[in-house]
Amino acid sequence: MTLSEYLKTIDKEGVDALARHCGTSVGQLKQVAYGNRRAGAGLAVNLDRETGGEVTCESLRPDIDWGYLRQGKG
Repeated sequence: MTLSEYLKTIDKEGVDALARHCGTSVGQLKQVAYGNRRAGAGLAVNLDRETGGEVTCESLRPDIDWGYLRQGKG
């Protein structure tokens, strides 16, 4: 699911809470959702976590090798 699709599934309070939990603003979320800005790696991780994987790091930043990071070390 894209971030713009996800934002449509939650109410204003939910969007406010998502932004707060991700350490960003509602304005920044909307800029990323509508393609005006690119999510930083940290924001991509936070959105993946806070949406329970509904919006993935991979969908936000396909240019990063998330598979390598998800494999873990060891």
